[in-house]
This record gives sequence, structure tokens and C-alpha cells, in this order.
Amino acid sequence: MRVVAFNGSARRGGNTAILLGHVLGELEKEGIGTELVELGGAHIHGCLACRKCSARKDGRCSQEDDMGNVYIEKMAAADGILLGSPTYVADISPEIKALIDRACLVSGANGGMFRRKAGAAVVAVRRGGAVHAFDSLNHFFLITEMIIPGSRYWNIGIGHEPGDVAHDEEGIQTMKVLGRNMAWLLKKLHG
Repeated sequence: MRVVAFNGSARRGGNTAILLGHVLGELEKEGIGTELVELGGAHIHGCLACRKCSARKDGRCSQEDDMGNVYIEKMAAADGILLGSPTYVADISPEIKALIDRACLVSGANGGMFRRKAGAAVVAVRRGGAVHAFDSLNHFFLITEMIIPGSRYWNIGIGHEPGDVAHDEEGIQTMKVLGRNMAWLLKKLHG
């Protein structure tokens, strides 16, 4: 089993990556392979709504000049998907938004590529807007027919400067419980 995590922050290794790392650490303890993909600095365009993916039905987006198809392939190959984002103006980052918009259309055009995979959202926040960002990520999982494991609270960590989330004890515990619950779910789905 394998889980791929996408850090939608422009800051590589920042608060969002730290939170995702705690979830991935719990998955690894359960023998599940993991990969962290940093979208910061990566080249990914938003969806063009061209619908060529619906015509071609080859599991790919028509845009070939960025990393979109590489990421969609990683999502299709994984048993579980984690999407992480910082909170930007009470919503998700443009990098993660571009990925989920394109992946959603490609999945739907190809018979539901992500159906019944496990998926969970992780959000870093300074103060407010995190629940809306959390909802935005969860909408992707729901519309693509994925299964969302829960945790002891919303999957949110609080911090402003890079590394601050490491001091949010409740947030870190929430990520660890999420990792254990996602591992349990994956084992039930693939056991």
C-alpha cells in the first residue's frame, strides 16, 4: 500500500509539510509506503475546461507542459491521497487548487480513477479561515467518491512562521490520530 501527500504550500518544508510529515510518519509505522510531493516552485497550470480529457479518456490532462500529469499519475497509482494546504484568504493555495481541479476532471472523464481510495485533508493556518480551506479540500475527495478517515478534531495545525506548528500540541496529535486512522482504513480496504 502507498499514500502520496501533496504539500500545496509555496514554502517547501514549512508548516503544511510538517503537519503532513506527522501523518506520513504514522502511516510508515504501519508499514505503508509514503511519498511527499512539494508543489512549491513546481510548474502547474489551472484547468482550462477544454474537456479534452473527456474525449481522449487516457487518464491524462491535455496540458502537457507542466507537472500536472505527473501528479495525476501519482494519485492514480496510490491507495491513499493526502492534500495539504496553508490557508490563503480563508481558502486553499492556488497550487493545490490547480491540482485538484485538473485531477477531478481527469478522474471523472476516466470512470472515477480515485473511487474508493482513502483521502484526507490537512490545513495549516495562522488564525482564521482554516475550516473553509479544510472543506475545499474535502470537496475533492467527496466528488471523486473517495473515503475520508476522521481524526480527533479537524485536521488543522496553527502556526504563523515556518516551524510554528511544531508547538501546536493538539494539532500534532490530530495529525498522528489521522495517520493511524488512515492506516486502519487502508488495511480494511486492501486487507
